[in-house]
Amino acid sequence: MKTTYLALVAALVAPVPALADAIPLSEINAYLNGITSAESTFTQINADGTVSTGQFYIQRPGRARFEYDGDDLLVMAGGGQLAIFDGRGNTQAEQYPLRETPLSIILDRNVNLMATGMVMGHDFDGTSTRVVAQDPERPEIGSLTMVFTDDPVELRQWVVTDQAGAETTIVLGALREDTRISQGLFSIPQELNRRSGD
Repeated sequence: MKTTYLALVAALVAPVPALADAIPLSEINAYLNGITSAESTFTQINADGTVSTGQFYIQRPGRARFEYDGDDLLVMAGGGQLAIFDGRGNTQAEQYPLRETPLSIILDRNVNLMATGMVMGHDFDGTSTRVVAQDPERPEIGSLTMVFTDDPVELRQWVVTDQAGAETTIVLGALREDTRISQGLFSIPQELNRRSGD
C-alpha cells in the first residue's frame, strides 16, 4: 500500500520539474529565426577582465553593429565580413570573413541548432538555458555560448570562445525587437569612406 501511495505521489509531482527544464532547441531555433531587427545596450567583459559598454544593433541575416561608449571603437558585420575599426589613428579596419567567426551562428539566414555537430551543450541552471554551439563545418573557429531566459524566450547574453580559448562575454540589456534601423549602420564600405574623409 505504501509503495502504491509513493508511486501515485511521484506520478502527480513528476510534471512539475519538467517546467524547469531547458528551453527546447526547437523553440530557441524559432526565436532566433524570428528576429529580423533589434537593438540593445550591452556590457562586454573581455578575456583580460576589462569591461566595456555600448549600443548593439542587429539585422538578420548577416548584419550587426557594436558601438562602444567613450571610445572610437566599432565592430561591424555586413556584406559577409566582420570589421573592427579602432579610431586611434587607424582609418582602415581589420576584416575577417564572417563565416570564420562564431558570431555567424546567430547571424545565419537559417539558424539550425538541430544540425549534426552544431550543439555541444544544452542545459538549464535553474534560471536560464545555456546552449553551446559551433559551426560543424568549421569547429576550429571557436564556439558560441548563448544564454536564454524563458516566458517569453529572450537572448540575454553570449560568450564567444575563440580558437585560442579566450572568452569574450556580451551581456545584453532589454532587447527591443522589430526596430527601424538604417542600412548604413551595417555598411563597412560606407564606414571606411567616412573615416578616410575625416
